Amino acid sequence: MKIENMKINSYGKLHNIDINLDDKINIIQGENESGKSTILKFIVNSFYGTSKNKKGKDISDFEKFKPWDGDDFSGKIKYKLDNGEIFEIYREFNKKNPKLFNENMEDISKQFNIDKNKGNEFFYEQTKIDEELFLSTSAILQQEVKIEKNKQTTLIQKIANMVGTGDDNVSYKRAIERLIRRQLDEVGTERSREKPINVISKRIKEIKEEVKELQEYEKAQYEIEEEKRYIIENIINKELKADVLKEVKNINDRKEIENEKIKIQEKLKIENEEKIKLIKNEIEENKKEGKKQKEKIIEKNINNNKKIINKLNIFLIIIILINILQFLIIKNKIFNYIFLLTVPMYLAIYFIIKNKFKKINNNNLNNNYLIINNLENELNILEKNKNNFEKEINKLNSEFNLKYNLEKEKIKNKYSDKIEEKEIKYLINQENINYLLEKLQNDINNEKIKVQTLEIKKENFEHQLETKANLEEELAVLSKQYVNLQNLNLSMNLAKEILTSSYEKMKESVTPKFTEQLSNTISKITSRKIQ
Repeated sequence: MKIENMKINSYGKLHNIDINLDDKINIIQGENESGKSTILKFIVNSFYGTSKNKKGKDISDFEKFKPWDGDDFSGKIKYKLDNGEIFEIYREFNKKNPKLFNENMEDISKQFNIDKNKGNEFFYEQTKIDEELFLSTSAILQQEVKIEKNKQTTLIQKIANMVGTGDDNVSYKRAIERLIRRQLDEVGTERSREKPINVISKRIKEIKEEVKELQEYEKAQYEIEEEKRYIIENIINKELKADVLKEVKNINDRKEIENEKIKIQEKLKIENEEKIKLIKNEIEENKKEGKKQKEKIIEKNINNNKKIINKLNIFLIIIILINILQFLIIKNKIFNYIFLLTVPMYLAIYFIIKNKFKKINNNNLNNNYLIINNLENELNILEKNKNNFEKEINKLNSEFNLKYNLEKEKIKNKYSDKIEEKEIKYLINQENINYLLEKLQNDINNEKIKVQTLEIKKENFEHQLETKANLEEELAVLSKQYVNLQNLNLSMNLAKEILTSSYEKMKESVTPKFTEQLSNTISKITSRKIQ
């Protein structure tokens, strides 16, 4: 690399300085404190930036070289790389990052890596020389001619790499750094974060904790299955009981229908008996009434006969008197003949009237007898109906009781292998079936709800257990990856040990010769003032 031009606007005590350098050796001469070391610092700070860190000094480079008069703290350097490419760096030292231009004056600053601490690393990427090595070789200050051991080691590496590979950038240090970086990037350490082994280790720990928590779900799922099985058995048992009660209820309903039929027959029987009783009473009343009528008729006949006889006697007396008068006074034969007819007429009228009353009385008595006869006929029919009702009632009771007992026996046989005998008897003989059926149905519904709730829990647990299975699969994969990373880490540690061992052996052979040659060269440059 060759610097072609430097333009210092303001840096330390230097202001508005423009320096052109040619291809040969360039010597800048001046009195002490004239700014020669400041120019060297300007070059270093232009390429690597001005640090505000004191680095063990009393004052930082930034404070030391910042102009007091407030002039523009800036400058630029035009330089050419070994490959012939020309660049110009312009830096305002108050800012962290410079501006870099190519030979066409195009800003290419963003093409290089920007470190958050060091800023734009363009010069290192172009030359592969960091600030430490630059200060150890290209920019050695007067008080820093003596090379420290660590800087000497860096130069030895460069020389050894150049001799061994023809490339000074292929070095033990960079190889170690790359191994460490790769080890950090691809594996990680106990202190690192978000690196593969840390991420995997953290995830393995998380999975183990999650799996441990999810193992509780296996136990809970078993308990749910047991509870669910117990509830389902209860539901089946109660449904069987409900079935028994429903069948008994059907029998009882039919029994109620038959009882209603019997009640109707009994009601008809009672009505029939009441009619019989009424008819018997009515017959007795009619008999009594007939007797009374007969007595009244006899008495009436006597009274009527008396009245008729009295009337006829009066009539006869009147006729006799008339005849006596006509016999004594009128002496008419016609009247005599009429008188002779008076007695037969008397008798005829008497008998006619008597027969009439007798016929009326007989008619009244016959009507009474007819009513009684009709009532007795009706009574006979009702008595027969009463017997029929009793036979029908007995028949219905007998038939249904037999049928009812047979139906109950069928129920016992049907459920004998499913329900205990005592329980069946209790259910069959249960009187308050509707209440018990309703209670059983409510219990069944509630237990079915419990089963549904347990099913939901089970589904959730199954999802959790599926998650557990996935986690266990992931754990197996991560465990294998963790082992692979550990093996890779061991391989890298072994590689570093071998590189370190080889490097130490190389230093033992190269360092003495390098130190001797460096001492001779500096002695010649300083006319043997420094050895």
